[in-house]
Amino acid sequence: MAAQFGRRLRRGATTTAVAAVAVAALSASQGPGAVLASDGGGGDQRTAGSAPSDDSVATGNSPYYTDLPPLVTPNKPGTSTNLPITGTAESGIPASVLAAYKKAQQSIASSDAACRLPWQLLAAIGKVESGQARGGRVDANGTTFSPILGPVLNGQGFAMIKDTDNGAYDGDSTHDRAVGPMQFIPSTWATWGQDGNDDGRKDPNNIYDAALAAGHYLCAGSRDLSLAADLDRAVLSYNHSNEYLRTVRSWFDYYKRGTHEVPDGTGVVPPSLDGGTDPSPDPGTSPSPTPPAKPKPDPKPSKPGGGSSDPKPSTPPSTPPPKPSQTLADLENAGTGALTATAGDAFAERIKVRAENSLGGPLAKVSVTFTIAGDTDARFEGGKSVVTLTTGSDGTVTAPVLRAGETTGEFTVRAIATGRSLPAVAYTATVTARQADAIARTDDKALTAAPGAEFADAVEVKATYKGAIASGVAVTATMITDGDTPAENDKGPYFKDADGNTVRTLTELKTDADGTLRLPKIYADDTAGTYKLRLTTEGGATVVIELTVEAPAA
Repeated sequence: MAAQFGRRLRRGATTTAVAAVAVAALSASQGPGAVLASDGGGGDQRTAGSAPSDDSVATGNSPYYTDLPPLVTPNKPGTSTNLPITGTAESGIPASVLAAYKKAQQSIASSDAACRLPWQLLAAIGKVESGQARGGRVDANGTTFSPILGPVLNGQGFAMIKDTDNGAYDGDSTHDRAVGPMQFIPSTWATWGQDGNDDGRKDPNNIYDAALAAGHYLCAGSRDLSLAADLDRAVLSYNHSNEYLRTVRSWFDYYKRGTHEVPDGTGVVPPSLDGGTDPSPDPGTSPSPTPPAKPKPDPKPSKPGGGSSDPKPSTPPSTPPPKPSQTLADLENAGTGALTATAGDAFAERIKVRAENSLGGPLAKVSVTFTIAGDTDARFEGGKSVVTLTTGSDGTVTAPVLRAGETTGEFTVRAIATGRSLPAVAYTATVTARQADAIARTDDKALTAAPGAEFADAVEVKATYKGAIASGVAVTATMITDGDTPAENDKGPYFKDADGNTVRTLTELKTDADGTLRLPKIYADDTAGTYKLRLTTEGGATVVIELTVEAPAA
């Protein structure tokens, strides 16, 4: 989870007793659904069996909110207390967030009906992981105004998970951090990420994408979430802690008793967020320059997801809002020219972007990810299709040299502020075919054959471009008629295709590394005469070669 540091339940006698009373009250009021299928004891003890490693669970066992729901739970209309649907503040879920949970349930009901995923389970996990996307602070598409990032998983008080995404999602190229309203670590998102809002992207910072991904993750392994044992296993796969399971179960049962929709941005945010311990930057700031606020370390370190022996939680200092000069407002093209290159060559132009702050000035240390997209085999230097770099003091960053592959046509390179919801800067790049401006035979032998026979000598040509060898150039060979407007001849010499059929035009021929091309065998039909073979290169170079069909001399 992104932001819970000072609010974690402690193992001191007082708070443990409070937590026990709360869970017991919820279980008693809500029937068998609130009873855990298995409980390994108090605290954060692992369940029986081999526990997964920290990086094998969705969140990497990052911290989470341990606030429990109110003891007086809401009731759906028509139940004993018959509360109005407006309910309590805690039962309210922001509109976009609630819509995302329900849409994910519907989607999975269509693709995996046997899982029986309840949207209230997604709501419970979203509550403890991010406070329902920080009270519903999302835009119209469901993307958080700023990334929700967990602490750096560097083994210092938390799990040790080395970088798996080159900082593409979490802005950290050394260690991983849990990302987004459902707090996926990048390696898990790479496997389970979904496009829940049908915008063509899989963004862990988008509540629709994250909720659908969480649903698929919870349904893995043919689980039936209507069964308590399967539901418990699913939740523990998200964060392997019995305390986590009990907290999620409490909110799950609370939401099943009734909830209501509130406007985006007005949801209840756990105090640890409002108190300044949320490590996620405010809208528009870059996640990489400033590390997240950390709690005052306990005398005795605790496991990820667990408490410590210190009964008095520390209160981290609040983080002041970013200054306009430190707020990322825009990412723009920094003067990149036309991107064109011949197949196999490097693009002469380099892609360059500039990060600007709210005052229109340059902003340094902004993480920018360049991604090659489209039907292309072009790559950045080193064979990479995705590269993440950081802006310099002038606010600019230049992508590595882009090298064209053999696939011709247009493709796109996108530059985005890593982990941000700002629009991408898109560049169109074009790869043209290799060309030749001259082509000629490598010898001058007469090419003759008897009717019905094959030509003894092969046709070999060499292509050049501006006097240099033109390798890999496409060549078309056609048997043509005489006249001012030659067309393909329907008689005379011919080639054979792979099935032995007669063809008089060959395409997809290419010169080799030396710029030479040796044509396949040429055959003569029964009609004697002099015929023409035309070879044309990409780039317009042409050579016409005579072929003679005549009976041998007596």
